[in-house]
Amino acid sequence: MRLINRRPGRVARIILGALPFVAALVAYTIGSAIRRADNPADKLLPSLDAMAAAMSRMAFVADQRTGDYLLWTDTAASLERLVYGMAIAAALAVLVGALIGILPYARATLAPFVAAISLVPPITVLPILFIVLGLGEAAKIGLIVIGTAPLMIRTLAQSALDIPREEIVKAETLGASSWQIALRVILPQLWPHVIRALRLGLVPAWIFLVSAEAIASTEGLGYRIFLVRRYLAMDLIIPYVIWITLIAYAIDRALGALSRALFPWAHLSGDSL
Repeated sequence: MRLINRRPGRVARIILGALPFVAALVAYTIGSAIRRADNPADKLLPSLDAMAAAMSRMAFVADQRTGDYLLWTDTAASLERLVYGMAIAAALAVLVGALIGILPYARATLAPFVAAISLVPPITVLPILFIVLGLGEAAKIGLIVIGTAPLMIRTLAQSALDIPREEIVKAETLGASSWQIALRVILPQLWPHVIRALRLGLVPAWIFLVSAEAIASTEGLGYRIFLVRRYLAMDLIIPYVIWITLIAYAIDRALGALSRALFPWAHLSGDSL
C-alpha cells in the first residue's frame, strides 16, 4: 500500500500527536539545564520546578493586596472579553456575510467595504478605540470585533457563494421566494461554516485581546504577562503563555466537537481538524 493511503489507528494518532510536544519539552529541559549549569541564577530558561511553583502560587495563594487568586481572576477576565468579542463578531458575520453571499445587490454594496476594512491593521485602531470608547471593557471587546469580524464575514460570504447553484434553482422551481431560499436552503448550510469561522478567528482574537490588555487593563492574562516582564519573570511568563495556548486549544477542540455533533453531514469525509 502506498504511504499516501496509509492511515494511523487511534492509538497511533495519539502517540504521533504527542511526539512533538514531548520533543519540545525534552529540548527545553536540556536547554534549561545547560544554561543553569553555567549560571544558576539564569532567568531566561527557568526550570520546570520553578515554573510549576510560580503557577501554583498564582493559582492557590491569595494575593496579599486584593485577596484574589490571580490566575483564575486573570483567566475569567480574559475569557469574558473573548466571549463577548467573538459573539458580537459572529453575529455580524452571520448577518453581513449572509447578505453578501445571498443578495447580489448587497454583495455589490458591502463586499468592497468589508474587503477594505479587513486590510486595516486592527492594532492601529486601538488608540482610536481608547479615545472614543475610553479605557474600559468596550475598547478591548471592540478591538476583538474589529480584528475578527471582517475575516469571518468574508469566510461566510464565500461559503454562501459556494453552495451549488442547482440547489437554489430547484428551490425556485418549487416556487420558493428569496426569503424562503435564504432561510431553508442557504442558512442551514452556513451554520457549520459559522463554527469554522469562529475557530479561524480565535488566533487573531487572542492576539488583539492580549495587546489590549497589555496597554490598558488591571487584570487579564495579557496584563499579567506584560506586568511581570519588567522583572524578567520568565518562570511566570512562560507558564502563562502555555496556559493561554491550552485554553485556546481547548476552545478550538470544543468547537470542532460541537460542529461534528450538530452537523455530522458537514464532516462526512472523515478527515477534519
